[in-house]
Amino acid sequence: MNIPLIAGSVSTVLFASSMLPMLFKAVRTKDLASYSLSNITLTNIANAVHSFYVFDLPAGPVWLLHSFYVVTSALMLVWCLRYRKAPAETPATRGHLRPMPAAAMGRK
Repeated sequence: MNIPLIAGSVSTVLFASSMLPMLFKAVRTKDLASYSLSNITLTNIANAVHSFYVFDLPAGPVWLLHSFYVVTSALMLVWCLRYRKAPAETPATRGHLRPMPAAAMGRK
């Protein structure tokens, strides 16, 4: 093996390992509120476009790394949509669509 291939293999393992805690936490807690849906969507679009470039290169560590990114970002998008919580009702929005009682409008 030559130095660039070794470096690519090691960096692939390191980059993939750095994403695993995020994935494990998302699976375990199903709390994805801190993740931006628009960012995850754009990441998936970028990965799809970037795949045309990556898979035109000779097979190597970059294929593995990009494949890992494609799978993990797709999973995050699916989980973000699946486990998304409805906005919580706040005191300001509570009863917003209910008609006001006559007494509240100054009528008796």
